[in-house]
Amino acid sequence: MTQAHPADVGSESWADPWPAPRAQAPVTARVSLPGSKSLTNRELVLAALADGPGVVRRALRSRDTELMAAALTTLGSTVDCRADDWGVTPGIGSHPAGDVAVDCGLAGTVMRFVPPVAGLRTGGTTFDGDPHARTRPMAEVLGALRSVGVRITDGADRLPFVVSGSGSVRGGTVVIDASTSSQFVSALLLSSPRFDEGIDVRHDGKPVPSLPHIEMTVACLRARGVDVDDSDVNRWRVRPGPVAARDVAVEPDLSNAAPFLMLALTSGGRVTVADWPSTTTQAGDALRDILAAMGATVALDESGLTVTGTGTVAGIDVDLHDAGELAPAVAALAALADSPSHLRGIGHIRGHETDRLAALATEIRRLGGEVTELADGLSVRPATLHGGTFRTYADHRMAHAAVIIGSAVAGVLVEDVATTAKTFPGFARVWAELFAR
Repeated sequence: MTQAHPADVGSESWADPWPAPRAQAPVTARVSLPGSKSLTNRELVLAALADGPGVVRRALRSRDTELMAAALTTLGSTVDCRADDWGVTPGIGSHPAGDVAVDCGLAGTVMRFVPPVAGLRTGGTTFDGDPHARTRPMAEVLGALRSVGVRITDGADRLPFVVSGSGSVRGGTVVIDASTSSQFVSALLLSSPRFDEGIDVRHDGKPVPSLPHIEMTVACLRARGVDVDDSDVNRWRVRPGPVAARDVAVEPDLSNAAPFLMLALTSGGRVTVADWPSTTTQAGDALRDILAAMGATVALDESGLTVTGTGTVAGIDVDLHDAGELAPAVAALAALADSPSHLRGIGHIRGHETDRLAALATEIRRLGGEVTELADGLSVRPATLHGGTFRTYADHRMAHAAVIIGSAVAGVLVEDVATTAKTFPGFARVWAELFAR
């Protein structure tokens, strides 16, 4: 059995485009995944706002998390990310008043979670990021912050903008439409224990996507002693109070498991992902039901999550509204299925790193697939795929889709496979090792 482990960030470079390896025989492997980006960045924010020093153990080391660490350090806390376990010393607002700048890169968690934190310091904080980051929706977060007393200038409703902090945030009741991103709610909840009045967030709009990510935020807050009331649908109330310092261990990133577990189906092999939690708020846990519906045998025990395939893939009709981050991988696997698939409830992923629905339809068609792009999803019909270049649009999940198809189709070339470092440093090495016989 092949055993694969993540590499250090920035330690490798790869051809561009990168030839995706094709499985010539059933793959049997055990894979250890890096930590969850979603959990790492939430815990870093809370640790920076806590009432004492803490440690984020098994933190994911990636561009997004290092941008978060740098942002929180810029705002006054200290994040020591030299080791695998990251020590955090709180200090938001402790630096003398003055103007600073935060680089958001392409990280939604940085551009949305950090502006509320910046309101708690005195001085201007300029937020900007990669060119595509300037197209990502921010209006609901910025409008909500303005309504609770935070001054925001220069930007309209997108990057770049300046948060002019006064050292405190009033807080109170806000009404937002979070139908395009659950991050809008999480952004307000994470900093709200430090607001004078806490916060009462009310969602008014179409159903909130990716609700497990809000549940993750609530769980992280409660674990630090914060009083959160989410008993009413579409309403979250946080009372003001201390954020307890603690040492936390980050779970593996379950969404990053998608290509590895799907390799069991495309190759007719068996893949185990180690340390799969028995209970979790991560949306990636939906893979268990999705892959079973697509023809795999799925087992969770003390050794991890094991998926066994037969070499054939069944189509699926699935609502991915709460697990939209899995849509690129599921679409790729559906393109290899022997019956039609319908992926629904994912119109919101048009606002991610790229318009993922349009990108997936374009790139799968480029390889001979039959895909119909819908307002809120994709319909995929069986077709004979061929090799070619699969563009990734600087989107790590698009790269995952490419290698899944490449595992069953000869000649697939992945543009910018290095973009996977966003959540999985060393991904290409780990992936390639699974095919070494």
